[in-house]
Amino acid sequence: MGSMKDKVAIVGMGCTKFGELWDKSIEDLVVDSCYEAIEDAGIEPKDIQSAWYGSRESGLTGAHLARALKTDYIPITRVENFCCGGQDVLRNTCYGVASGAYEIALACGVEKTKDHRGFFGLFIQEPLDRGLTEWDIPPASQFGQYATRYFHRYRDYYKWDFEGFKRVLAIINVKNHDNGLLTPKAHLHRKITIDDVLKARIISWPFTLYDACGMSDGGAAAIVTTPEIAKTLRKDYVLVKAQALAVGSGQSTMQSEFDFVHIPENVAAAKAAYKDAGITNPRQEISIAELHDCFSSTELITIEDLEFSPRGKAPEDIKAGRFLLKGEQPINTDGGLKCFGHPLSASGLRMAYEIYKQLQGKVDNPERQVENPKLGLIHNVGGNVGIHVSAVTIFGLPE
Repeated sequence: MGSMKDKVAIVGMGCTKFGELWDKSIEDLVVDSCYEAIEDAGIEPKDIQSAWYGSRESGLTGAHLARALKTDYIPITRVENFCCGGQDVLRNTCYGVASGAYEIALACGVEKTKDHRGFFGLFIQEPLDRGLTEWDIPPASQFGQYATRYFHRYRDYYKWDFEGFKRVLAIINVKNHDNGLLTPKAHLHRKITIDDVLKARIISWPFTLYDACGMSDGGAAAIVTTPEIAKTLRKDYVLVKAQALAVGSGQSTMQSEFDFVHIPENVAAAKAAYKDAGITNPRQEISIAELHDCFSSTELITIEDLEFSPRGKAPEDIKAGRFLLKGEQPINTDGGLKCFGHPLSASGLRMAYEIYKQLQGKVDNPERQVENPKLGLIHNVGGNVGIHVSAVTIFGLPE
């Protein structure tokens, strides 16, 4: 299997504001995100030869994209892969260009979750057979299992009581709220404190209200092309260094060694991406990362799964400020899912948008610009315990 390293480039990206966008249709979100990407790339819509469209809840087929952009019978493929949908859209688009089938292609992910077209008002359990009732629990309870086990595993090492562990999670929440406050397109703009997190009502032990991300409407898009064409369009194009996707088969939870303090799909995706990108020390080589913080403990565990911290040591790095905006390895500089929001199939592309702008030095607020980043990483994980889908993509500037 060949490596994706430096075979494709991103020359334009767009992202809508995320939030409760009652006045925006699915087509509005497609147009807003795609035309920002098209204008950023300096191309015209007619230059796009193919497109991939991500949507879990907002329409079947690629017709929403075609109708919104008035594309002239180009091939459009709809992609759905739960919380990894947006990143998988980008992965498919990149492979379309890398294969030589297309020279310029569009990736777009859009979701409406806040009105009648979204499923979150009627919680639908997927992707397993409805007869498998042991899996039939909501996401907060599923990811809460990881948090509970992490607390138990390292309780003696850190001499934690419940409040001590919650303070670690609260630092993550406060960080992401602080970063979200600096991000104009983020859904949630609210300053919170550690005490706010500790005193909030429990939603699923050990999570309180502030441990969960916000569901949103939103869209994001990317223009993908070859490095050769990219050079003719702009100097600060961004190269894809690696892409990896790992899907669980349900076997891990049947094994006695499954510990609930790591997510095997995360580990597999990260290892594959690091191998393709030639990264041997991600703690030192990855400058900036956007991690899937659907819940605070997800970010905590992913930090270790992606080898940013040794096993069991992420709380020490979190408390030391390593992952703050001005820390050694900033994470979720735009507020993450926690505050930018989470329109499922748009989230991965939103993460790519943030890394793209950070690498170019063009973020929408200079206060959150990371100094001289070299490599950026995005990560998503979704699904059910044991059958997660995890995706990792790594980006860098041309040398």
